[in-house]
Amino acid sequence: MIRYSGTWGRGKPRGPARLYEKEDRGKMRYRRDRKKTGCRGKGLAAVIMTVLSLSACTLPFTGQDTDPFLKEDGAASQERADTGFVVPGPESFDSADTAVLVGMDGEEGTVTLLNLELGRNYTLAMDGTTRLYDKYGDAVSIGQIEKGDIVDVTFLKSKKHLTTMRQSVNSWTYADVERYEVNPVRGEVTIGQETYKLTSNTQYLSEGMKIELMDLNPADTLSFQGIGNQILSVRVEKGHGYLRLEGDEKFVGGWIEVGQSVIQRITEDMLLVVAEGDYQVNISHKGGGGVKSVRVDRNQETVLDISDLEIPEPQTGTVLFSVNPSDAELYVDGGLVDTSVPQTLEYGLHQLIARAEGYHSITQYIRVAQESLAFDLTLEEADAGESQEPSDSDSSTVPTDTTTDYYKVYVDAPEGAEVYLDGSYVGIAPCSFRKVEGAHTIILRKAGHETRSYTIQVDNEEKDISFSFADLAAYATESTSSQESSKSSQESSKSSQESEGSSQETKESSGESESASSSG
Repeated sequence: MIRYSGTWGRGKPRGPARLYEKEDRGKMRYRRDRKKTGCRGKGLAAVIMTVLSLSACTLPFTGQDTDPFLKEDGAASQERADTGFVVPGPESFDSADTAVLVGMDGEEGTVTLLNLELGRNYTLAMDGTTRLYDKYGDAVSIGQIEKGDIVDVTFLKSKKHLTTMRQSVNSWTYADVERYEVNPVRGEVTIGQETYKLTSNTQYLSEGMKIELMDLNPADTLSFQGIGNQILSVRVEKGHGYLRLEGDEKFVGGWIEVGQSVIQRITEDMLLVVAEGDYQVNISHKGGGGVKSVRVDRNQETVLDISDLEIPEPQTGTVLFSVNPSDAELYVDGGLVDTSVPQTLEYGLHQLIARAEGYHSITQYIRVAQESLAFDLTLEEADAGESQEPSDSDSSTVPTDTTTDYYKVYVDAPEGAEVYLDGSYVGIAPCSFRKVEGAHTIILRKAGHETRSYTIQVDNEEKDISFSFADLAAYATESTSSQESSKSSQESSKSSQESEGSSQETKESSGESESASSSG
């Protein structure tokens, strides 16, 4: 505010009044500066007090233990330390093992492992602290580790807690193997030039389910894992299904080709084991037939109708065979022929088997589709002591005079099932067939039940052998459910009748009427 000592007209004050104005302005400036200084002082004091309070919270109590929850009593302190509480983490483990992963439960958060030394399973729990790695040490998810993998694990045994799991660095893998040889008798598998041993710990898996060695079929594509010369897991990557022909009466005796893997003579009621997948099926007989497309699914039976294929008037061609050595025997479609003269064969596929003393026997196929042709066969000399018979895969096509008629293989169970040997119908179990050494495929089929196949190894001992297989699993159908429901209602009715049987005349007559209605 401005004070005036006098007024000398309008406008700004002059003289003494101007001095009073300067004085008042100085006082006002002093008051403002003093007010600001006071605010700053209060703020600084608040900051200092906050820092001191925080520092006090972090300072240890003088003369006391740093843990405020720790009692001064030594016994009580020791009791607290022995509670056994351990926070599991990436470095928390007291045990290690190399095992086969045989089970995983995502809902329970557990894995089941097979100890290789004791041959026993044990289960460990997983949580957010569990670390999973591939063979090269890179982190992976549980979905990238499969049943059958050989793994190195660390864990807390007392807590059954899995700390780390890594695909074993000491294991080897053969993936998606199509060509291999399994010998159940010797317990060996040959892959390429290498032979490995099967053990009592070897796990066999298909679609995540445990199976048996006999469930494997030569048509399957397999993956093998092992350590050293031992195979510890066999996983079916591509399984097999079954192919049945319908309307094939006029083609019996001809040939069926399924892709590049199956070539077989057509027999009545045949049932073939075929690797799952899509195929072009070639049917041929007496110059007729044709090609059809088919899809075979794993463990399912597929029916292929060939009734629309035609067989024209038979056409024949002349074939002149040249066999080395010249004294070798040549069988065409199972019959011995004279190679010194041309042979007349119908158009289509024919099987040739040549054999001679001191030479390896061979089996080949020839397709006749012209009036005349020449065909050469050369046998390789066999080393001393080597077998000269055809391989096991050709045993079913060897002429009948090379098989044993006396000894037999019996299939005793499951009773009532259709039995097929290497695709050809044998009979209804219990039944038997001639004993021929080597690996063979047994197929069991029954209406309303799942079709199953088994690979058996037939020895060369001079005695009969028999096999009993598990019952076939029944398909769940509405009729089966209704039958079970009817059976249940009948049992319920019977139970009610028995409970009412304590009364005499009235109850008995009621029971008779119920029995009559039940039988009706």
